[in-house]
Amino acid sequence: MEILADMRWDYTKLTPVWEDYRDLDYTNEPFNDPVSVEKWRRQGYTQTRFTGDMYDMRRLEPAWMPILRDTLPLAHFSWSIYRMSPGTSLPRHSDTYSRFRQIHDLPSNAVIRRYVFFMEDWASGHYFEIDDEAIVGWQAGQGVYWHDDVPHIAANVGETDRYTLQITGVVNQ
Repeated sequence: MEILADMRWDYTKLTPVWEDYRDLDYTNEPFNDPVSVEKWRRQGYTQTRFTGDMYDMRRLEPAWMPILRDTLPLAHFSWSIYRMSPGTSLPRHSDTYSRFRQIHDLPSNAVIRRYVFFMEDWASGHYFEIDDEAIVGWQAGQGVYWHDDVPHIAANVGETDRYTLQITGVVNQ
């Protein structure tokens, strides 16, 4: 995979190697950008939380994660498994990577890449949008990746949990 040139994002695919992700001890944390939360409130969003539940790199790494670490061309590989319950929405936002930059003491010119892989086949009501393009109908292992501040939306207005794997790292150049 090469660094994106003219495109702000692109599709990608992995062979699903994950297992037992539904049984992890997920926790919920507030969205880490208060400026965005205030903007959403002004737009009329009334929910008490804007994020799904996570199981991430601060916890015991799943046995299958090293396979992905070897597959993706990234330095400073970090991961999060994200469970979005029905009724949860994460309005349009752009990632800041502030915590990631701080943890890894990265220079401002580091090319950070974010991957989102869908862990299960699409179900009605599961939604993802990136740079104003709606993505539905995915199969397990399909996903997208981008650099920098590409705006995106995630929502679950369906009847089942929506699972994604988020991987962040610095592009090996």
